[in-house]
Amino acid sequence: MINLDQYLPILLFILVGVAIGVIPQVLGYILGPNRPDAAKNSPYECGFEAFEDARMKFDVRYYLVAILFILFDLEIAFLFPWAVALQEVGIAGFVGVLIFLSILVVGFVYEWKKGALDWE
Repeated sequence: MINLDQYLPILLFILVGVAIGVIPQVLGYILGPNRPDAAKNSPYECGFEAFEDARMKFDVRYYLVAILFILFDLEIAFLFPWAVALQEVGIAGFVGVLIFLSILVVGFVYEWKKGALDWE
């Protein structure tokens, strides 16, 4: 016989998670104002009105800058655990982060010199 008491915390966790995700959306839909007009329903993207086909080509530099931002942002996120555990990692952890940061700076300077961050 399976003891279902062991699964009660998991079931409660799932139910609370679903409730936290669904209840605010339902309340917003029910209580929120719904006054559509032509301006709100018009297509809008990138700060300008849509004037061409949706399949028009974008400049590849837009994607390059976005990928570089995500890359460097993610690498900087690795510094937070190191900063929290600075006392425990000692000098070896400090040297490791200096090496990590130097590689990060070399990559940033390389991208800067290649002109990947220039829009023109």
